[in-house]
Order: sequence, then structure tokens, then C-alpha cells
Amino acid sequence: MSNHQLLLQQGWQQHQAGNLDKAEQNYRQVIDSNPQNADAWVFLGILQFDQRQFEISTASYRKALKIRNSYPIAWNNLGNSLRMLGSVDEAEECFITALSQQPNYLSAFKNRGTLWIWAGEIEQGLKWYQEGLKHHPGEVELHRNLGVIHLLLGNYEIGWPEYRWRWSFPGMYRPTTNAPTWKGEPLENKTILLYPEQGLGDAIQFIRVANELKRQGARVYVQIGTRLKALFCSAPGVDLLVDRDGPLPPFDYHASFIEVIDYLYQITGEIAWGKDLFTNRSGYLSVSDALIEYWRHWFDGRSESADQQKVAKPQTERKRLRVGINWQGNPDHHADVYRSIPLDMLAPLANIAGVELFSLQFGFGSEQLNQSNLKSEVTKLPDHVDTDGGAFTDTAAILENLDMVVTTDTSVAHLAGAVGTKTSLLLGKVPDWRWLRSGSSTPWYPQMQLFRQSQFGAWDDPVADIESQLRNATV
Repeated sequence: MSNHQLLLQQGWQQHQAGNLDKAEQNYRQVIDSNPQNADAWVFLGILQFDQRQFEISTASYRKALKIRNSYPIAWNNLGNSLRMLGSVDEAEECFITALSQQPNYLSAFKNRGTLWIWAGEIEQGLKWYQEGLKHHPGEVELHRNLGVIHLLLGNYEIGWPEYRWRWSFPGMYRPTTNAPTWKGEPLENKTILLYPEQGLGDAIQFIRVANELKRQGARVYVQIGTRLKALFCSAPGVDLLVDRDGPLPPFDYHASFIEVIDYLYQITGEIAWGKDLFTNRSGYLSVSDALIEYWRHWFDGRSESADQQKVAKPQTERKRLRVGINWQGNPDHHADVYRSIPLDMLAPLANIAGVELFSLQFGFGSEQLNQSNLKSEVTKLPDHVDTDGGAFTDTAAILENLDMVVTTDTSVAHLAGAVGTKTSLLLGKVPDWRWLRSGSSTPWYPQMQLFRQSQFGAWDDPVADIESQLRNATV
């Protein structure tokens, strides 16, 4: 093995371990010594892609291909970077070239399918996933991807079985137990342990299944992180909340929340929407009246202070609406680039007389407010939100005191829907499967309206629709 190969191998090991600075040093050391090393340029391009420097990564891949044109990995990776930049046609040409050079190239089939899925050409994307399965019939990710897309299309008979392939991925959580996974068996006088398998939003959305299993005669335990227990103690149908890291009581079956949705569908032929859990202005999660009242006083005190600062002037009487806004999801989520929105895109909402905007952005993305022209138009909540009493308890009480929430697809959207707050949800052109491909409402949350992109990356129209909705609501 040459010195350059050794440096690249060591760099890749650092890269895989998350030590990106050290990895980059190795890659650049090889490039500095030998600028014609195509492999080094590809490794550097991968690192830049992982840092979301998509434009820069394309330059690195192009340098590699200028050195070595017959290089399917470089063509595939260049196509993937171009995909992230929205250059659909050019990315397609790259994948075509990669597959012409290596006809059974699995990653190119995956990326080519994903290119067309995110471009909104669902059938074209499915074609390339299915083509990939002809060459790699046991490929877990392709099966999982097919499942997600068929669920998005409402093709549940195909979607659920394909989506079950996700359990073959490493890192999927299962409790340590000898009890079997529930697959639709009768639950009368049986105990079942439920748990989330994905993020906070999934846990908030799908804990509703506990109530359905309770109706079937089950004793329902829910295993959850300690910080969510205060919120989930209000969930109907739950007999016991169990700490994620604590000892487990005896139970007969276990299943993730989403598995329950799946197998209930196999039994009934219907999705367990839990529609009966909602009334006019309430949902299936709640917090104490005292906490809701605490935040009502906070909002009322703010409004009184704002009124005293205003100079009285004659104007048409308008309703005053308290509107919470949330724009950024977890940047580490694979689809964040498609579903989060820059804060400044919501600027039209700040120009509506009678609307008070409150930031529901915590952590990631909250720094945008300090850098935005909207800084003086959007009220920040106090720093002590959710620091006591458990995750989301203050946020739930705050949501109860808002007239509306405008949000992208984040855990805040699910919490707002779960407590029954009127919610306007901004969705990318190809949203998560639970929102389906079309429609302005969702059976998951009766108080939620969906505002969809009609073109990839274009948020102007859905934001304008929400602006119009808010203007009408203040009259």
C-alpha cells in the first residue's frame, strides 16, 4: 500500500469516526502532494457533502472526473450533490453515466430513485427503486423506500409489508425481552408494551394507539424517555409509563407505536386515526389547568404592556390573534433540507394588523431570529420554557393559549395537533408519508390545515395562502 493510499485510508477512518477536521487534513495532504489523485478528490467531496457544502463538493467530484472519467463512484456522488442543489436533469445524466460504467451499481439506483421522488416524479422514482431490486432483491433500504412511497400514495396493502424491512436496519430499538412482537393477536386480558421507534414527533403522534388497544381489552404499558413522562401521563389508554432505561415489568407482547398502526390495518383494513380522541378545541394530550393559566397570565400581561405603549389612533376594530411560528426541524434529519424553511420566508405574516407572532423555535434555528429583520416583530418566549416539569409541558400550555400555529413538519406540529390547537402546516412538495400526497386536511389532526408546495423548494405560494387565511381571520 502506497503512502497516499495509507493516508486516504486513515482519513476515511477518521471521517467515519466523525473527526472531520482530521480527515480533511489527510485528504488535503494527499492532494497537496499529488493534485492528480482522483481518489483524494472524491474523499474530499464526500466530506464536503456530509458537511452540506453541496456546491463545493461538486467541484471536488468534477476535479476527480477530469482526472479519471471512468469512475462510477465519482459520477454517482456528483449526481447526489447536484440532486441536493436541485439540478435534477444534470444529476440524472450523472446517474445514467454511473450505471453505464457499472450496471449493477446499487447506490446509483438508490440515488436515481430518490432524485425523482424528491422532484415530485413519484412513478419515475419507484421505477428506479424497483430496477435496483432486480439486481439486489434483498436490499433493505430499497424495500424500505418502496414502503415509504407506497404509504405516501395511500397504497397501504403494498406499503406496510415493504416498510417492515426497516427492522433490518442496525440501531432500530427493541426492548430486551423474550416476549413476542405483537402482530395482531387478540389482546383481551393481555399486557402489551409500546414504545416509539423514531423521533419525538412520531411518539407524540402515535401514542394515540394505546387507547385503541385498551379498547380491545389490553393492559397497556408505554416505555418512554423520562422527560416525556409528564406530557404522556395525559394520554388516554395508558395504564403505566415505564422509563426507557429502567427495569421492565412483565408483559405478553411488545410493539412500536407504528407497528400497531400497521397491524391494526391488517386486521380492520383501516388506519387507526383515533378521530374520537378529538373534540372541538382539545386533543388527546394535555397539561394541568394551573400551567395553562400560568401562561395565560404571561400572554395577557404582555398584551396589556403592548397596549400601553401604543399611541392611540383611530382604526378599524380588528381581532387580535396570537400566532406561534416554528420554521426549523432537526438539521440532522435526512429530509430537513426539504421541509424546513428560512425564517425570513414568514415575513409576510408580520405585516398583518392584529396578529402577534411568537417564536416556538427552540434550539436549532432559533439563532435566525437574532439575525433577521423580523427580530422586533416576533416575540421570544422566556428562557425557562420546558426547563422544569418535563419536555413539552410548557410548550403544550403555551399552545393552548395561542389562536393558531404556523409551522413546518416538526415535533411542534404534532404537539399542536395533539393538544387541539388550530395549526397551519407547511409541507414540501414530497412530504413525509403520513401527510399523503394531496389534500388540505389530515385525519390525524382535525384542527390542522396543510399548505403544500406546488414546486420543489418554492415556499412563496403556501406562505401567501397562510397570510390570506390570517388576514381573513382578523377581520
